[in-house]
Amino acid sequence: MHVIRQVVYLSLALAMIMASCQQKTADPYIMTVKGPVSLSDAGFFLSHEHVMVDWIGADSTGYHRWDADSVIAVVLPYLQEISELGVNTFVDCTPAYLGRDPLILLELSTLTGLHLLTNTGYYGAANNRFIPSYAWDETAEQLASRWVEEAQNGIDRSGIRPGFIKIGVQFRDSLPELHEKLVRAAAITHRQTGLTIKSHTGGDHAAFAQLAIIQNEGVSPSAFIWTHAQGGSLEKQIEAAKMGVWVSLDAVNSTRGRDAERMGNLDWYVERLVDLKTAGVLDQILISHDAGWYNVGEPGGGRFRGYADIHKYLLPALLANGFTQAEIDQLTIHNPARAFSVAVRICLQP
Repeated sequence: MHVIRQVVYLSLALAMIMASCQQKTADPYIMTVKGPVSLSDAGFFLSHEHVMVDWIGADSTGYHRWDADSVIAVVLPYLQEISELGVNTFVDCTPAYLGRDPLILLELSTLTGLHLLTNTGYYGAANNRFIPSYAWDETAEQLASRWVEEAQNGIDRSGIRPGFIKIGVQFRDSLPELHEKLVRAAAITHRQTGLTIKSHTGGDHAAFAQLAIIQNEGVSPSAFIWTHAQGGSLEKQIEAAKMGVWVSLDAVNSTRGRDAERMGNLDWYVERLVDLKTAGVLDQILISHDAGWYNVGEPGGGRFRGYADIHKYLLPALLANGFTQAEIDQLTIHNPARAFSVAVRICLQP
């Protein structure tokens, strides 16, 4: 039955690719931890980074696990560095039950002047270690109601509202039922809030399985960010981008060594971005580092990787390989502003 349901989802997705898609919004904006910011003021984005993570698991994590002043002291210089380099907006992708702390983000935003975004949603990757126990039994509609509540009234009574929906699924050919439910809940939440769905995904199969589900829920592919799309193929990246999906390459890293294959490297990113430009889909591509982060439980937060490699290394390499400044601005300013714009994006059958 599970396999049959996935086949049905995929069939429905193919039928809906040519559907009539609409965006409902009067005045597009991004939602930061300080409130709404107009797209024209969002500036240069880093669209996938982390301030802090807590790997202990959903059953043990919480605000009691970290000292906010210590986190801020470690992270602040790295955010000041990118602010001086010209970054304006920083998207923190740490989800609930994995170290999300909107009050720390608010303080860092105040200290640096950066626009910081946080999120709602649950992270199903890593064998569901960061999924709260009730999520197994609740329906997609019940989960969505929790996320909509945060979007409308703020996270944990802080008044700080999320700027996007962050979910995560397994890097496999098919989605477990729990992960299908997370995707459905994200689609329901999008329809009610206009928040973009940013899903920790990886390879081709998981990306397109999720697209089938959200389209079946009437949500446009343009409301979906394929996170860690560097784990997918060029062919499918192009196909997704032509559907309107945001294809996010999230592991820019100048460091070479034993982790270079997993984290990516500058030569690969330059080559892939040249290929995507040649294919005519540069207007659907996002880039970031997936860097940071203060690691709760390690002395001093452990080893921290900064957020400056795009400015220091990747952008000069792209310019040296034929990119214009207008194309750089497309990748780093215009695309992410559109991707994280709060707007209901639906598709209707013709």
